[in-house]
Amino acid sequence: MIIALAGRRIDAPGAEVTRFPLQNVRLVQKRIRELFVDLDAEVLVSSAACGADLVAIGEADRLEMSYRIILPFEAGHFRSSSVTDRPGEWGNLYDGFLEKAEQRGDLVVLTKQNEDADAYAASNLAILEDALTLGKERKREVCAVLVWDAKRRAPDDVTALFGEQAREKGITLMEIETL
Repeated sequence: MIIALAGRRIDAPGAEVTRFPLQNVRLVQKRIRELFVDLDAEVLVSSAACGADLVAIGEADRLEMSYRIILPFEAGHFRSSSVTDRPGEWGNLYDGFLEKAEQRGDLVVLTKQNEDADAYAASNLAILEDALTLGKERKREVCAVLVWDAKRRAPDDVTALFGEQAREKGITLMEIETL
């Protein structure tokens, strides 16, 4: 199975709504690992933000699965805007996983420009398309996994959009709750 994954980042300090609290990381790790094992997953395609992405990459690494990382823009800026800006020790994980992915040729940076309103949505679409391409090449099924609180936060919720894009592409969608 080829897994395309997106999900919530760890909640910011003082967040008004709880979506993925830091104390739930181990629970989400367990849920992701069980899903990967149950699906006999062989490749993960995701971004590398703190929270769902890095937790999933960590589990893929522990299971010795391949993983491909797709970033919407330059890695250093992504690190500061989507990795180290939340509680937890995410920076070193990000650096290590990016280095491994880059050495294998499995790091994709969509643009060298800094983020814009559509950068994250574009990277989610690229994750799905890349997983579909890998599925065809390897003659494997593709499954999209949405790691979230199961609630759209706003009309422009990029995490919810990932699920919608997967359905539109006819990809089986599975959800893992962060709460």
